[in-house]
Amino acid sequence: MIGTATVPASVVSLVGVRPFIPLIALRPFIPLAIAGLLALPILLAIGIDRVDRVLRRISVVAFGSYVDRSERKKASRQHRLRAAQFPTTYRAYASTTILYSMVGALVGGILGLYVVWGALKILAIDQERMRALLPTALAPLSNFAGLGTLTPMELLTVMLASGLTFGLLAGLLTYVFRWWWPGHVAATRMRSIEATMPQAIAFMYALSRSGMSFTKVLSIMAAHRRIYGATAAEVDVAVRQMDLFGRDMITAIQRMGRRTPSEQFQEFAENLASVLQSGRNLAGFLDDQYDDFQEEAEAQQEQLLNLISTLAEAYVTVLVAGPLFLITILVIIGIAGANTLTPLQVFVYFLIPIGNLGFILYLDTVTARFGRGERIESLPAVATGLHDIRRATGDGSSTRGPTAGELGAGGAGTGTSTAAGGRDARTDGGYAGDADRQRANLERLAVHRRIEWLRDRIGAPGRTVVQRPITLLYVTVPIAVFGTLFRLATAGQLTVDVVDDMFIQATLFVVATFAMVFEIHRRRIETIEAAVPDFLDRLASVNEAGLSMIDSIGRVRASDLGALGPEVDRIWADIQWGSDIERALKRFERRVRTRTISRVVALITNAMNASGDVSRVLRIAAAQAKADRRLKRQRKQEMLAYVVVVYVSFGVFLVIIAALDAVLIPNLPEQAITPGGGNPNQPSVTPGMGQLEGLGTIDAEAYTLLFFHTALLQALLSGIVAGQMSSGDIRDGAKHAAILMSVAYMAFLVI
Repeated sequence: MIGTATVPASVVSLVGVRPFIPLIALRPFIPLAIAGLLALPILLAIGIDRVDRVLRRISVVAFGSYVDRSERKKASRQHRLRAAQFPTTYRAYASTTILYSMVGALVGGILGLYVVWGALKILAIDQERMRALLPTALAPLSNFAGLGTLTPMELLTVMLASGLTFGLLAGLLTYVFRWWWPGHVAATRMRSIEATMPQAIAFMYALSRSGMSFTKVLSIMAAHRRIYGATAAEVDVAVRQMDLFGRDMITAIQRMGRRTPSEQFQEFAENLASVLQSGRNLAGFLDDQYDDFQEEAEAQQEQLLNLISTLAEAYVTVLVAGPLFLITILVIIGIAGANTLTPLQVFVYFLIPIGNLGFILYLDTVTARFGRGERIESLPAVATGLHDIRRATGDGSSTRGPTAGELGAGGAGTGTSTAAGGRDARTDGGYAGDADRQRANLERLAVHRRIEWLRDRIGAPGRTVVQRPITLLYVTVPIAVFGTLFRLATAGQLTVDVVDDMFIQATLFVVATFAMVFEIHRRRIETIEAAVPDFLDRLASVNEAGLSMIDSIGRVRASDLGALGPEVDRIWADIQWGSDIERALKRFERRVRTRTISRVVALITNAMNASGDVSRVLRIAAAQAKADRRLKRQRKQEMLAYVVVVYVSFGVFLVIIAALDAVLIPNLPEQAITPGGGNPNQPSVTPGMGQLEGLGTIDAEAYTLLFFHTALLQALLSGIVAGQMSSGDIRDGAKHAAILMSVAYMAFLVI
């Protein structure tokens, strides 16, 4: 390498070395750049299907033959892939796993070299300098410093060993993670399947009672994945076996049972296949299965409530009382003379949030069966294929709109004649030029469809916010950000307290407004769902009396239906304006967008297509809605106790933190306590007084700020946990977080 310190500048410029000096300076980072380039395709494959397909093909070409020869754990891994419903083959997934593991080993080895190099640089620092840099509490770590200079052979050995170790570890972790992930996804699907099985079986039971063939029942169930979730996805396996591979229904159901990750669903599939083979009463079997799974759902809820009770006690002990105890101990140690402010800051700003986030994620998996996300965000369009709708004319007759072929052909008829008004009437009906007008209307309708979502959100912002509370954040977050920036720019002299207050008030504004809107949204859904069982019972009673479905809705709408009354009136208005009942119900579903209403609409519309007598179906739907309401009411009553526990624990936490800040810290002496205290009348040396030297020399303002942030952070996280425990929905935690944060903020303002 050319030494630029010994070569004259003119010579360096002459030979052209100077332009390469930046490249020489970047030479130590070339391996890091190589590691980034190796990892980049894998990272891109996560979100880009084309990159994923390319890597998969390369993997199959390189390692496919080896995977074919290897039989180790093949059966169990294939089952996990099928249970997780990964859209890939075992050969492709195993080959890609090997490729990812090799890349992970190379990247890990390169990163390991940098880690060891940095560690050697740190350990080479002199012990005295290290002791001066570290906080007092971490001073013993300086004993590991002062490492002598390594010989080239020793350095090479250390770097090779560390690179191999980190590389093997990274490759092994990548390989293990790739095969662990399908099992994790399958376990998540198992919980989702078992959570939706009672509703799915009730749906199949109701449709089978309407006289529909069971093959059609399975197809309809598979088509309603957005409503019945993972159970519908499992049924879709059997439907695909019948539609794509031509297998009979019994064989398809048996294969469905072998592929599922849920033992309960597997048992149900096996029993269902046996019933179909033996010719037993299918409706009776589904009725018994529905009752069994309803009892199982109640038992599972009891187990989950017991588990959450244990988790609530663990949360209070580990993440409320534990941090409080540790903070108190560290403060006392700091008062005694040691510098514990830095460890306290690390504990408060990193360890407490990480611990709470881990608990929230685990609680999220536990409460997955509580029916979160009762709102359905996306629904199919109600009206499609409008080119074939018959259009009313002035004389009371109707004409059919042109088909796509007629539009493409210009819509010419077989002959024309001049009609009144100068329009040419076609001999096959309609007028010349109708196709052009129809094409223009369809184009306008297409534009309307494209901007409908924008019109719905901007045209009625209040309704949009109530129906989709998350959209409020698109407004409040920018307001909070720009408002805070404006206040910072116009505040004049800025202090830590002023800036702190601005950010806290902005956070409270965002959280509190979202909490209020979400509470309105949640109560609206609850009132609508509470009225569903009574509405279905009344509808079934009227339908049993011999009235048609349309007449039944007209009769029921005259009664008091609570929150459903205005929506049923709109259904009746749609019917009176010429819409068929199926389209009116689907519009009702799109307006309300709750899972309970979607189940009811799907059940009624499909039952009407099978038979005019839907009273039995309505009774089944009403019973299912009542069972869901009963379970939800029991769960809410049980959860209330855990929410109270969280509130009480936070109250204790806040009182102790406030006592430390308002009583202990201000009453400490401003100067350090020294033997004799500087009084000449007192002895300069007192036995045992040397241990008190430095007592009280702490940064009171820093500790006060830390206590303030601790209380607010604990309020935010405890509120989220309380919301998850009360309803299983993390969004419900915004209400509790806003309340607890407001209490903590006001308490410190008073102090």
